Amino acid sequence: MSTPFLYLRRRAVNAIALGLGAAATALGLAFLSWILVVTVRNGLPAISARLFTGITANAEQGGLRNAIVGSLLMDAMAMAICVPVGVLAGTWLAECARHSRIGTVIRFLNDILLSAPSIVLGLFVYMLVVLPMSTLSGGRVSFSGLAGAVALALIGLPVIVRTTDEMLQLAPGSLREAALSLGIPTWKVTVQVLMRASLPGIATGVLLALARLAGETAPLLFTAFGNNFGTLNPLDKMASLPVAIYQYTNDPSPELHAIAWAGALLIAAFVLTLGIVTRILLHRTRSSHD
Repeated sequence: MSTPFLYLRRRAVNAIALGLGAAATALGLAFLSWILVVTVRNGLPAISARLFTGITANAEQGGLRNAIVGSLLMDAMAMAICVPVGVLAGTWLAECARHSRIGTVIRFLNDILLSAPSIVLGLFVYMLVVLPMSTLSGGRVSFSGLAGAVALALIGLPVIVRTTDEMLQLAPGSLREAALSLGIPTWKVTVQVLMRASLPGIATGVLLALARLAGETAPLLFTAFGNNFGTLNPLDKMASLPVAIYQYTNDPSPELHAIAWAGALLIAAFVLTLGIVTRILLHRTRSSHD
């Protein structure tokens, strides 16, 4: 086979691969743009003060105040659970079990948990938290915001563990060696040097976990269930924005459909904001490592 023919063949294969990649990218961007345009077009007209002051129990003047407050509260509780555990677990994997067999097994299990369907985690928390609480309450099914927060924490935990582990492993070895050569204890090197250098990357993982939690619906149907009235008690049923959207879309009223679109727009704007902040932090992390 002659050299010119091989050259032309490689050029042709390269052009075809680039064309297919560009077409796939354009297709994905087209669908994403379509979703965003439809969400904004249907949700923006329903954005009003009533949306943030009304509650889901009022069908005539429906709002999402209790759902917004419930989502913020459950997300905050979930992050309070999974962030410390995830950062500590990721730090242990990176610094104490980097090349050990148990570290490999734990990373494998964490990847399985990362890809597990959220509804499975919701059923797991239903069996682990909701049913035992129901037994203590005399047989009444005890859905609660706390159970919802536990389910969301299980969803966000593997994201934080994976990101913390990878960010600490990306820290330059010379940084660790220089700190140890000064006689600094290993734990201080990890906490005050490596974690400080990897902080933007760890924060990126936390924001990615929060963005994933914001739109979860299935696990909350089995745990927090929903509440048409506002509550701040984590042991009561608690409303959430994704569940409220699900309930409103099942209602035949066009007004409630508009409010559901407004709720979807709020979630999309929240996730988009977190995505932008995440990209900024990730860019800073890569720049510091270069």
